[in-house]
Amino acid sequence: MEESNNILSEAGITACLKTAGVFRVQVCGTVTSTNSLLRESAGQGAPEGAVLAAGHQTAGRGRLGRKFHSPEGRGAYFSLLLRPRYKACDVALITPAAAVAAALAIEDVTGVRVGIKWVNDLFLNGKKVCGILTEAVLGRDSGFVESAIVGIGINVAQPETGFPEELGCIATALTDSNAAAGRLCNRLIAATLDHFWGFYQNLTAREFLGEYRGRSTLLGQDIYVLATDREKCARALAIDDDCRLFVRYENGETAALGSGEVSVRRVRGAEPGAL
Repeated sequence: MEESNNILSEAGITACLKTAGVFRVQVCGTVTSTNSLLRESAGQGAPEGAVLAAGHQTAGRGRLGRKFHSPEGRGAYFSLLLRPRYKACDVALITPAAAVAAALAIEDVTGVRVGIKWVNDLFLNGKKVCGILTEAVLGRDSGFVESAIVGIGINVAQPETGFPEELGCIATALTDSNAAAGRLCNRLIAATLDHFWGFYQNLTAREFLGEYRGRSTLLGQDIYVLATDREKCARALAIDDDCRLFVRYENGETAALGSGEVSVRRVRGAEPGAL
């Protein structure tokens, strides 16, 4: 469906959605963080399916307290509120499902195939093009998750003055042109939501898992496992059914890494996984 203009908008996103009656989309110009604001709304009783998108974030966040660079008019920055009917162990599947949804959306809209760096980053030509942050609130006594906010940031167009120096060697965007950034953002957000909702409806069936494994940029590679007090070299062997990364350390010991435990990076000089 053609959009009438090149502006990120509620009407533009809604017009591209194929999933009916689920999402309530709100678009803002500049916000601190779509995740932070939508989490506040969740605490005030906002329903599942609430979506907050913004043209600019002043305090975008990633995993492990990292910042997410969100320049104005250059990316698709949005968050989705969920009210999961799953236990905490199953909610860990939300992030990899969202990663596959965003990867499929990028391919649908732009024709570009991206890889997934465990657990939550999308990579294009060896550089990060999208990050995902899921934040959950546990019920006090039920053992079930009360709410979860899935935040997704896609670098759609190159920043006008380029990425900051510290990001220039690790970040990229889908296009060098800003001419159609708004239109692309509307379509990317809608397509990501549509794909994700299909997975989320039966999350424990793990229908996304084949794509998640097939797009992995780490499997078969030598990586560094980064924990709070150490850095260890390992070989990334497999991704199990719970989306844990199975590794073998240099001493022969093996481990299944959970997303909340560590960060990983490829050993310098190692070749990226083939796509």
